[in-house]
Amino acid sequence: MKDETLDIILSKKYHREKFILATEINTGKQIFINEKSEDISIKKLLESAKELLDLGQSGLININKSPWFINVSLPPLRLVIVGAVHIAQPLAKIASTTGYEVTIIDPRSAFANDKRFPNIRIINEWPEEALIDYNIDNRTAIVTLTHDPKLDDSALNAAIKSDAFYIGSLGSKKTHNARINRLLLANHKQTDIDRIHGPVGLPIGAKSPDEIAISIMSEIVKTLHEIKRQK
Repeated sequence: MKDETLDIILSKKYHREKFILATEINTGKQIFINEKSEDISIKKLLESAKELLDLGQSGLININKSPWFINVSLPPLRLVIVGAVHIAQPLAKIASTTGYEVTIIDPRSAFANDKRFPNIRIINEWPEEALIDYNIDNRTAIVTLTHDPKLDDSALNAAIKSDAFYIGSLGSKKTHNARINRLLLANHKQTDIDRIHGPVGLPIGAKSPDEIAISIMSEIVKTLHEIKRQK
């Protein structure tokens, strides 16, 4: 691999940018594929690699009996948990095990600290401020758990206007209806508010923090795969 190619890959990974690198096995020729390219040869590569691209997976294809390796690199999945409450602890563990990069946002350092959340990124800031530079993209899920409108709504103000593929908020139906009314009064569009999964999680009858965490993570995974099937 050329140094120039490696530099591009490292830059794209750092900026959480998707990239597709096609390598012709017999010659070592490498091409970064732009999915919007009008170039005929690129279009042919895209057409042949359509199944891989739809699945977001890397693999081998053949073009005119010549093997090509298509490297599809997507940014790592991320989960932002707003509120360092009891449910956040098992949820962070389950998400990490599932391959998500987890971030805890809570200005209350007595709750959000390394002792309660070892090896997890912690931001002790107000949620809306913390999310300004977070670059919420379509590989990011956001869950609010505090039951405190000052914290939850602060996060949702940023989340519902972002590209997050999943947004969920803990609370009963009554709590969620009150949340909807507050967001409407804050001049958010109903279509944006409707993106919120509330009450959060799949309805599996969860009671304990561990069970609730499982229901939340299950809904996140389900939502992600539903989006993939729609593409």
